[in-house]
Amino acid sequence: MSLETAARARTDAELAAIAAELTTEEKVALVVGAGMWSTTPVEHVGLRGVVVSDGPAGVRGTGDVPGETSASLPAPSAVAATWDLELVARVGALFADEARRHGVDVVLAPQINLQRTPVGGRHFECYSEDPVLTGAIADALVREAQARGVGMCVKHYIANDSETERTRYVARVDERTLREVYLAPSSASSRTPARGASWPPTTASTTARPLRPSPSTHPSSRVCSRGVGLRRGRRERLGRHQVRRPRCARRAGPADARPRRALGRRAARRRPVGRGRRHRARRQGRPHPPARRPGRRTRRRRRDAPAPGHRAGAAPETPALLRELAARAMVVLKDDAGLLPLDLESLAVRPDGTPGVVALLGPAAVEPFVQGGGSGFVNPDRLELPVPALRAALPGGVRLDVHAGARSRLNPPEIDAAERCTDPVTGEPGVRLELLDADDRVLETRTDPTWRGWFANTDPRAVTLRVVADVRVDEPGTHELGVGTVGRHETVVDARVVSTSDHVVAEEVILASEHNNPAAAVVEIDVAEPRTVRLDARLQVVHPVGYDSFVRGEIVHRLPGPSAEEDLAAAVGLAAAADLVVVVVGTTEEVESEGYDRTSLALPGNQDELVRRVIAANQRTIVVVNAGAPVELPWLDDARTVLWAWLAGQEGGAALADVLAGFTEPSGRLPWTLPVRYQDVPVPSAIPQDGVVHYIEGVDVGYRGWERRIVEDGGPTPAAPFGHGLGWTTWEYEGATLTAVTTEAVELDVTVRNTGARHGHEVVQVYVEPPVPDADRPVRWLGGFATVAADGGESVVAHVSVPRRAFETWDVATHTWTLPAGDHLLRAGRSVADLRVSLAAAPAPDPLQTSGRSTGPDPSSED
Repeated sequence: MSLETAARARTDAELAAIAAELTTEEKVALVVGAGMWSTTPVEHVGLRGVVVSDGPAGVRGTGDVPGETSASLPAPSAVAATWDLELVARVGALFADEARRHGVDVVLAPQINLQRTPVGGRHFECYSEDPVLTGAIADALVREAQARGVGMCVKHYIANDSETERTRYVARVDERTLREVYLAPSSASSRTPARGASWPPTTASTTARPLRPSPSTHPSSRVCSRGVGLRRGRRERLGRHQVRRPRCARRAGPADARPRRALGRRAARRRPVGRGRRHRARRQGRPHPPARRPGRRTRRRRRDAPAPGHRAGAAPETPALLRELAARAMVVLKDDAGLLPLDLESLAVRPDGTPGVVALLGPAAVEPFVQGGGSGFVNPDRLELPVPALRAALPGGVRLDVHAGARSRLNPPEIDAAERCTDPVTGEPGVRLELLDADDRVLETRTDPTWRGWFANTDPRAVTLRVVADVRVDEPGTHELGVGTVGRHETVVDARVVSTSDHVVAEEVILASEHNNPAAAVVEIDVAEPRTVRLDARLQVVHPVGYDSFVRGEIVHRLPGPSAEEDLAAAVGLAAAADLVVVVVGTTEEVESEGYDRTSLALPGNQDELVRRVIAANQRTIVVVNAGAPVELPWLDDARTVLWAWLAGQEGGAALADVLAGFTEPSGRLPWTLPVRYQDVPVPSAIPQDGVVHYIEGVDVGYRGWERRIVEDGGPTPAAPFGHGLGWTTWEYEGATLTAVTTEAVELDVTVRNTGARHGHEVVQVYVEPPVPDADRPVRWLGGFATVAADGGESVVAHVSVPRRAFETWDVATHTWTLPAGDHLLRAGRSVADLRVSLAAAPAPDPLQTSGRSTGPDPSSED
């Protein structure tokens, strides 16, 4: 009998009887999990496992299917840049379809942590530095995905701002900041099922660190490693707590199941499983709160879903949606030259009758960075690259000159083992792998022509993996050859010891993602005549607790070639001879990734120098920035057209071509603030001090901190403010009127007119200012927004609802929400720094509040 049929038919008494049939071992297994990605099935009571998968930029699957691919979405920061809730809802539907494709019931997404500092390693995985925008985007996505029967597990939703010491540091947040800022996105996405409540709560993992109260915080808002002590007895879990004690294992979810299952069994032997824990098995079949029914809902609502399994490809409409999403998310930072969109007719033929020439330059034009590094990485179904996409979009006959021009990566390229390497014993193409035990006895030997630096699921007796290869170096000149690894190792190249270490590593390198992009130690080899070089590396087999064993050993090899200066000169030469230049620069997974924080906001390598020289050579240059988080643009004043293209996912190249050619408007708006210099950032560091991150800025997070300094100190101003984006048309704000004032919200209509010639989208942003300047409140903050579209010359009305909570403050004395007296100023415009119309208003008085009771949805008071 299926779980869906069973859940409908069984009464509470029947469920209790079934729970009574479970052994203690089965009960512990149910609350701990069968492995990293599924709960434990219990066939004799008709319960199959609930399968989960990582997000947030695609449904990765469980890794059980060799060569499994997924739809690779734009990074979450790009999704938020659309500010378009209808488009985001379509993304939620895509998540549901991808989950069904991979046999997944619950997706670990979205991530709604605020972008407190731009140097945080997982900044690109978050939506915004603003809680209102973050909550609205998450709510739209979660609601649509779960309407299709797939659970969305909101994660990393508070004070997860540092990858440095991320399993150990303590975050200290004062009570008011916690309530007004960091809990706000969670409130929007976890209120009621009608509002898209996230079914499964984020529970436990060894990857989180404690969140502690500031000394002044009242116990009713206490935040610690196990969650938050909350009024009315409800514990809201804020982040995933560390599992270190046996009792904690019974509260955990599927992740890290093996050690947790063992801890749970030990705990059960020492102390009987409590009633609440004992009947969690029943809640998998029929959980009690409406917003917490992953076991039942993912089957009861998925009436058209197949049994757990895998579909070979994405839905036919998926590429088109991802292409539209990536294009719509792009932000026009400036277009003084009016180059967007391109005039294809003038490019087709020059005045002298010869075909036009377009130069496509930059390392990200040749090898774009489509998704950030870390646990959210997916193997894309396909990859649309900029070069063929732009070539297809340009008129026939137009010549496209392509050159990287600069270097953006720290490590040399990964070697092609089949092409360059030979097993020195067998002579076969590839590398020789010898798995050794503690006494250097060979446990396994094989030749691998597809070596990509990973050896997984090793023999538990294995201690060392020896990687040996004769590497062909035929080209005259200087070669670079080496290995990137983690843990104890010795690497010898051409009879020279390149790197050695006695440091033994374990699960900490997974939790910090250090194993994904390890820095390679290389040696330079001067070659006059073709020959082979012996590479012999002895690498540690890592046996991490709770994860599969693995070895990491990426062989890297850089061929002789032009110097960096010669590459720059070649690119500048192409730019000077072109009718139009598109230069694409950006970050890489070595810079933006889970596991480590950035130490600066500079573009890696010599990319800034490339942009400077290209602009000097040709003013008809469009600079495209391929990054998920803010970077410094020291040439911004000199550039005439700049387009922010994000980490655009698998369809990024086609989306860029659509924007340049005028097929899709780049209608994105910045969901964060772009600084001029790293030193200007209000919160410039993610590094804990003595193991603690202090949230000393209080409620002035992100653009609020910028606005505070501008008003009080006269600067500095950012390169581009929160909410900025030009699109490819212009807009006039004709006025704003109140349409309704209730105890719940203030409703207003804002009339805007498209004053350009093209159809376009406008994001009407409404900011709230206090009745009088207040040092304890932000200068202004986002209260609501709406996205509208209109043809050239057409007027359209944007309806914006500003909820009561946007006007309220948290009273730390009474631990309730209060509404300050007086009308607030509502200002509508195109960004936080470009406000066009205003009016004064406030919600109607609420009798509940006058009696001292909290009003409105609040994560601290839900059951």
